[in-house]
Amino acid sequence: MYTIDRITVDAPIERVFEVASNVERWPQFLPHYRWVHMLEGDHDDGLVDMAAWRAFGPFRYPTWWVSRMEIERPAHVIRYRHVRGITRGMDVEWRLTTEDGRVDVKIEHKWTGPRWPLVGSLAANVVIGPIFIHHIASRTLAGVKREAER
Repeated sequence: MYTIDRITVDAPIERVFEVASNVERWPQFLPHYRWVHMLEGDHDDGLVDMAAWRAFGPFRYPTWWVSRMEIERPAHVIRYRHVRGITRGMDVEWRLTTEDGRVDVKIEHKWTGPRWPLVGSLAANVVIGPIFIHHIASRTLAGVKREAER
């Protein structure tokens, strides 16, 4: 499974990077996030427990995962490796670049799918990626944009 979500933000890259990388603050301005807790390490390298809601009309489905987070400040890159939850083994990269005074924020998700015989890859490519990952990532990007431009 491979997904790309992106958004353009009208704010200085350092401001956008601070909003995107300070994940413990996300539930304050991203209403679909239930919680984000650092389990170990610090804000630049640590184990982070994250949970979000995936809305289906008036219904909300809870999602949860734990990731190893690594931040490369000079490069404006944030990497996650999911280590617990159904998405264990997923690699996620946030990359921020500037062009014409605006910031392009791109999130890539790469994953071979859950370790379910015969249907793991199908579940990742047909359900988990487009229905859950893309939905949550696009809402997260929109919220980061709102907060950074505020």
